[in-house]
Amino acid sequence: MIVAGRVKLNGETVVSLATQVQPGADVVTVDDLPLNAPAVLRCYLLNKPAGYLTTMHDPFRRPTVATPIRDIPERVFPVGRLDRDTEGLLLFTNDGALGYRLMHPRFGIDKEYHVLVKSVPRDDALDRLREGVPIEGGTTAKAGVQVLRQSDAGVWLSMVLHEGRKRQIRRMCDHVGHPVLRLIRVRLGGLVDRDLPAGKWRALTKVEIEELEPEAPGSG
Repeated sequence: MIVAGRVKLNGETVVSLATQVQPGADVVTVDDLPLNAPAVLRCYLLNKPAGYLTTMHDPFRRPTVATPIRDIPERVFPVGRLDRDTEGLLLFTNDGALGYRLMHPRFGIDKEYHVLVKSVPRDDALDRLREGVPIEGGTTAKAGVQVLRQSDAGVWLSMVLHEGRKRQIRRMCDHVGHPVLRLIRVRLGGLVDRDLPAGKWRALTKVEIEELEPEAPGSG
């Protein structure tokens, strides 16, 4: 099946027979149908504090998000990543196919962040963030950027992205001369929870899971 090009790993056709797969995190499909779908879909939401790596294990024994979710009864994995110093909403699931769809840019799941930056950005800097700036890997896609408020520490922005490159917001803001002082993800698609304390998690409701499930591009 691999030689015939029928097997994909995380959306990419597998070409090597020696390809390794991480159970529970990687999505393997044959003829575009996912393998090993869980019997019962589970989704949990964590309000991630700063200082935790978004991984379930770290060989250097640094703090990971496995600690605040240690009481979740199922084996789950994080959907996407938040930098160690980034706070906010982080989703966990036992369904690799769902996790893949939520993070893949072609499904258009937007993610909103509240960003504290140093000093007051001028209009031209805000426009550059909105239209896209060159960072490693190419120019960023268009983003929604608004000024929320000014504080003693700096200026809070709302930034809405449809993609998720490594340290993207920090690199974007560095590029326009306004380094990030604090970064919080406050929304995933239509999922918002302003009452969830930092370091705590909760199960998603059935309605929330149904609303979170992305539609294939062009459907509907």
